[in-house]
Amino acid sequence: MNEQQTYHVAVVGATGAVGQTMLETLEKRQFPVGKLTLLSSERSAGKKRIYNNETYEVQVATPEAFEGVDIALFSAGGSVSKKLAKEAVKRGAVVIDNTSAFRMDQDVPLVVPEVNPDALKDHQGIIANPNCSTIQMVAALKPIQEKFGLKRVIVSTYQAVSGAGTEAIEEMKEQSAAVLEGKTPSASVLPAGGDKRHFPIAFNAIPQIDLFQDNGYTFEEMKMINETKKILQDESLSVAATCVRLPIESGHAESVYFETEADRVGASEVQNLLRDADGVTLQDDPASQEYPMPAMAAGKNDVFVGRIRKDLNVDNGIHMWVVADNLLKGAALNSVQIAEKMIELGLMKSK
Repeated sequence: MNEQQTYHVAVVGATGAVGQTMLETLEKRQFPVGKLTLLSSERSAGKKRIYNNETYEVQVATPEAFEGVDIALFSAGGSVSKKLAKEAVKRGAVVIDNTSAFRMDQDVPLVVPEVNPDALKDHQGIIANPNCSTIQMVAALKPIQEKFGLKRVIVSTYQAVSGAGTEAIEEMKEQSAAVLEGKTPSASVLPAGGDKRHFPIAFNAIPQIDLFQDNGYTFEEMKMINETKKILQDESLSVAATCVRLPIESGHAESVYFETEADRVGASEVQNLLRDADGVTLQDDPASQEYPMPAMAAGKNDVFVGRIRKDLNVDNGIHMWVVADNLLKGAALNSVQIAEKMIELGLMKSK
């Protein structure tokens, strides 16, 4: 990275859980921020945030707010991205969008830097950050695809409430306290704010994340299916997903079953591949009960993989367990890594 060149960075949705994590990630990684602009809705404007020991006031996100911005990190919801991302691009900014607004657009790269960095070269101003649950899965699958080929992927997710925002976290805590006090918990956030019914997440598991589609899958499940094919550049890949919310504050876990094109791939071969994979940490020693868990992955940058084992009935079938901090690698960190990779590849224009 060119340390002498600095950039005007805007964070859209700076008061949200992901926006705050973006700020922390920029600071921890010493990203070359020359000027920082924090943006949000009118409701959150005026709030203060600290970055590098300096206090910044959050401003209202308007088209004019992007004048002079080099890199705009968006994480304020799809409607905001659809309204303002192209306005930011018009004013010369490169937008890295953490919503589903542009992920499946043909002209928008969908990028995990360890997986498909070359896709950045085709950007036209907007780069999409994949869904949090997709990011960690493709990070683990990419080395396997390159070495053995992939025919089929079936994933079941166990997702933290932080993926639904700070309101979901607070509601989980309130519900947990209510249950422990023998009271009936109320629910207004999960499984999806816009749906007809809401259920308590405390001491529960909800097999719905986002709204159901006409095919019986939820929007979250369809994100994983479609995004995985796009990132791995294989529309023929068979992908199925079931996404479940658990009462965990931070960290998504996934049970991933895949079938390789190569025959008789052993668990040890997959372990050896992932042991050296970029951005992946192997934790796989059943004899000492070593395997990834969300509580242990919280605050860490890598994708953690364990429980790798052969399917007992299918010669080319393998099971594995994948865990990552959904606010870091699943969102904020991946966005910042995209910006870093843009600089590394010489794709950021100097102003």
